[in-house]
Amino acid sequence: MVVVTIIVLLTSATIVTYTAFLKQSRDAKRKADLEQIRAALEMYRSNNDAYYPGTMTGDCPNAVYNIYTTPVKYIEEMPSDPKSSAGYYYRCNISTSDYTLGTYLEGGSGSCLGTCKTGVQCNYCVGPYGQTYP
Repeated sequence: MVVVTIIVLLTSATIVTYTAFLKQSRDAKRKADLEQIRAALEMYRSNNDAYYPGTMTGDCPNAVYNIYTTPVKYIEEMPSDPKSSAGYYYRCNISTSDYTLGTYLEGGSGSCLGTCKTGVQCNYCVGPYGQTYP
């Protein structure tokens, strides 16, 4: 009976540790994905004197789309969230001087809800190089 109890305890601890490791791995991929998208936007800006061909405010799905469909490829394949089909959040402004990339980190405790649209749960955001978010 003691041996069975020990095996159950060890198995439980292993499962909890493995689950936490998976969350951390997915969060690391999300952060790396946002950095990859940000690097592509910065390369686009370097070549075009603007972050994207801003033609609208609020959500700008075409702006992210343009970074990998323009004649010069800035990103081979748009990264996708490792768990959610919702993907990543992208917000730009009409002046082409600012943008926000956001995602939800499973192990995150931060908040950047002020920079994401209503109804989008984001707790990790990045913007142009040198810009920080809470």
